[in-house]
Amino acid sequence: MVKICCIGAGYVGGPTMAVIAAKCPDVEVVVVDISAPRIEGWNSERLPIYEPGLDDVVKQCRGRNLFFSTDVERHVADAGIVFVSVNTPTKTRGLGAGKAADLTYWESAARIIADVSRSDKIVVEKSTVPVKTAEAIEKILTHNSKGGIKYQILSNPEFLAEGTAIQDLFSPDRVLIGGRETPDGRAAVSALKSIYARWVPDDRIITTNLWSAELSKLAANAFLAQRISSVNAISALCEATGADVTEVANSIGKDSRIGPRFLSASVGFGGSCFQKDILNLVYICECYGLPEVANYWRQVIRINDYQKSRFVNRVVSSMFNTVAGKKVAVLGFAFKKDTGDTRETPAIDVCKGLVGDKAVVSIYDPQVTEEQVQRDLVMNKFDWDHPRHLQPMSPSAAKHVAVSWDAYEAARGAHAVCILTEWDEFRRLDYQRMYDAMHKPAFLFDGRNVVDPDKLRRIGFVVYSIGKPLDHWLRDMPAVA
Repeated sequence: MVKICCIGAGYVGGPTMAVIAAKCPDVEVVVVDISAPRIEGWNSERLPIYEPGLDDVVKQCRGRNLFFSTDVERHVADAGIVFVSVNTPTKTRGLGAGKAADLTYWESAARIIADVSRSDKIVVEKSTVPVKTAEAIEKILTHNSKGGIKYQILSNPEFLAEGTAIQDLFSPDRVLIGGRETPDGRAAVSALKSIYARWVPDDRIITTNLWSAELSKLAANAFLAQRISSVNAISALCEATGADVTEVANSIGKDSRIGPRFLSASVGFGGSCFQKDILNLVYICECYGLPEVANYWRQVIRINDYQKSRFVNRVVSSMFNTVAGKKVAVLGFAFKKDTGDTRETPAIDVCKGLVGDKAVVSIYDPQVTEEQVQRDLVMNKFDWDHPRHLQPMSPSAAKHVAVSWDAYEAARGAHAVCILTEWDEFRRLDYQRMYDAMHKPAFLFDGRNVVDPDKLRRIGFVVYSIGKPLDHWLRDMPAVA
């Protein structure tokens, strides 16, 4: 079997290659990255990312047929299949700023491949890329090819959900492989398919042309985000009318044409893909002269932003229209449970909104470090996906934000608690103990519908749960804009 090399040791490249190595013990798999600290992390006992089950898979294969290295050129040169899993962040300046994907890192990877290759290669797009990216990559590789070396570009987008990524890799809904509809293209598709066929049933391996595969990834994320924004829009109406969004979602989810997944109302969606991919889709639609389509998908982002600002406004208006000088405990900073990933987490905008109103914010998350919290709160929009020198939080901002390693300590002396991540441990907390240590009236704002609001009201909390009938106290407060 050929050697496999993956450029990029992030949330996609590391786990994906670890599972390929586990399922294909006769294949040498090397993950390369120019970041020495990241590679050191993958070679250590504490991996650079948290994902349930990942530690076991890596430790099973590392040093046997799975390797992590900073020697990018050597391993790319030796490989027959090269996966590229580098960042494709949203552009922050120039043409398409704020929407278009920045393909700088992809172009750099392509030039490295062309420069060091001594044999024909299959190059696999693993990153999420705009439609027709493969065409641009082909041109770079072809015009820089040495000695008649040939390249076949394949699109093999990932469909992983953080928190269940290893499970998703071991038992995927589908594996999508797109390639050129030529003899060489079909041969390359067959070669990659034979890798996945070691453990994925044939009926779950879908083959398409290149452009269908590239667009399918953007469309899939757009559809998932659309469902979240749809139920969040309904949650606002539920609060206004006295309906319960959980009951509404359960009712419509029983319809087999709709189904129950991604119908949990929340403070908003986050993660590295949804917003970035929708903005990319919007830009592509605009470029192809489809403004109505672009506006349709842009509204998914607008509803998500509205949900976050609506949550902050609810907190402030409920607490006598000011949180200045008041301690607010934030439980959960990751964008979802079972991950330490904070990219585009709703907690960033909520915390910034509270600090902007002079609240003193105390944050607890079981998987997010204080350093990461501080970095996230000083970054500008989209900067999280661009390498940059991160300045520490300014002294004026730092005095308004603290990070605790205990939920009870975070809530001690607080006027309110905001639940922003649905960690299972938050369902098991002793809320009586928490209530006893808080200022009264004690508010609890549940942005994930984690707690039983009636049970907490009996303790004494004033409770707000997304999309649920309002506490009588909150009904008397001014309407939230």
